[in-house]
Amino acid sequence: MASCKSLRKITSKDNGTARPVAVKKHNRKFMDGIEVTPGTVVTSKHKISASKHKASQTDVSLTNPYPGLNANLEKADFLQLKYAIILDATVEKLTNLSLLQKMDEWWGTKYCLGGSTKNCIDCSAFTQTILRDVYNVPLPRTAQEQYNMAEKIDDADLKEADLVFFHTGGRRSREISHVGVYIANNKFANASTSGGVTISDLNDPYWKSRYKGAGRVLK
Repeated sequence: MASCKSLRKITSKDNGTARPVAVKKHNRKFMDGIEVTPGTVVTSKHKISASKHKASQTDVSLTNPYPGLNANLEKADFLQLKYAIILDATVEKLTNLSLLQKMDEWWGTKYCLGGSTKNCIDCSAFTQTILRDVYNVPLPRTAQEQYNMAEKIDDADLKEADLVFFHTGGRRSREISHVGVYIANNKFANASTSGGVTISDLNDPYWKSRYKGAGRVLK
């Protein structure tokens, strides 16, 4: 994962004509007070109408197949579910659908130094695009310029849309060479050289050893 260098970067109706045959219904009493109306199935001492029986067959309650997600799958947006799994977070925390849609729009886009299109993009162009299109916040073009502009914050204060900065170059250079957008749960979206636009973890050994701090541009 190399650097992002600055400035380069059924009830069907019978429609027949035959007249229906009237069927006289009889209530038959059996042992133990069980009553049966023809055309129904009874498993208790109470009458069960055919309509109620039919309704009970279609009453299906959905269960959550992802125990780690405290969510109502019947209402959750598909992208919320998708990114909740990727971020190892609960669906309730992912309320910014505009952000999820924009990330998904760019997901998997290849990395290229200096790129800024769907054909390929670099890290600072990606953060620039996300902050502009989702939050209406302009950013300068390079990772170093974005670092200089951002208000430095403690890692404990990280929240959605903050920027995270890295030094991925050689030992001689101290320049900020990579940047990503923090999402949640120690995860950030970025354009990486190895995987293109993806989500990475700040606790991953590669990123942890190159991490240089976080900054906020959203006031």
